[in-house]
Amino acid sequence: MNIAVLISGGVDSSVALHKLVQQGHQVTAFYLKIWLEDELAFLGTCPWEEDLSYVRAVCEKLSVSLEVVSFQKQYWDRVVSYTLGEIKKGRTPNPDMMCNQQVKFGAFYELFAAQFDAIATGHYAQTEHLNDITYLVQSPDSIKDQTYFLARLSQQQLQKALFPIGGMTKAELRAYAYQADLPNKERKDSQGICFLGKLKFSEFVHYHMGEQQGNLVEFETGQIKGAHKGVWFYTHGQRQGIGLAAGPWYVVSKDIVTNTVYISKQYHDLGKKRSFLTIQDIHWLSGVSQQEEYLVKLRHGPKKVLSKITYLSDNAARIDLSEDDQGIAPGQYAVLYDDRRCVASGVII
Repeated sequence: MNIAVLISGGVDSSVALHKLVQQGHQVTAFYLKIWLEDELAFLGTCPWEEDLSYVRAVCEKLSVSLEVVSFQKQYWDRVVSYTLGEIKKGRTPNPDMMCNQQVKFGAFYELFAAQFDAIATGHYAQTEHLNDITYLVQSPDSIKDQTYFLARLSQQQLQKALFPIGGMTKAELRAYAYQADLPNKERKDSQGICFLGKLKFSEFVHYHMGEQQGNLVEFETGQIKGAHKGVWFYTHGQRQGIGLAAGPWYVVSKDIVTNTVYISKQYHDLGKKRSFLTIQDIHWLSGVSQQEEYLVKLRHGPKKVLSKITYLSDNAARIDLSEDDQGIAPGQYAVLYDDRRCVASGVII
């Protein structure tokens, strides 16, 4: 096949590229330049140059042609503006999920899909094709599995998607990288939001939102326990970074209008049961199949919870979890699974 491979400089996408070359496909590597110039000026470094140096080294070793494509405007329009908009509403955004839908398999797809048989990435995920329908399936590495972040892809996008490392565990992938002697075989995995690099998310929020002093209020008593620098720095269920003694304290809720953060030391006690949530903007990846029970993920990670689904409309549903979850945050996504197949996602409200 003629395949476009999105390569980041990390070991995962490099192994994906190597596997496709070994399999005899015609491949072209693409590095998407998405770093935000304003944030980099604020940070004072250019981390994308280090990434690109690894990309070039891998491509040279494999004799693969490389194209560097600037997607900064598309990233701002489709991902960063969404992220800031959600923060201003007091919600918790998921820019990585939006990056996959809107940029890697969105803007890139729109420009290049017609030229290639498939678009390959280094995601830990798999696809299955049955009766002209493509299904998104979990990786065998439950910790690294990234189907959660791919749960907004359309059927059209999925049919073009290729995940060469999807059947590997991280340990197998590292061993493969060493055996292939890839230039980045020892490079550590990147952490954090995809477009920020070494810039912490809190620093990104501070850069765009600034500071506005408000009160930390005890949920049960209404007593002011301290001050904070802006409601947008906090999310539901947060424990770290509250900065008060005699804890632990948890964020219970936020009021974006009054810039108030409500906190509690009895987060798991009476009146705070968090075993249900409501989602809207439901997206079905491979056709609608409204079962009454699914396994549900509320965040990236191995944990899935058996849940009962009550459909409120074609676009909304109530999810009753089989156990409490302390971090149900409006703006985040609930992702539904039928065994290992990722079938749908919805925005938590």
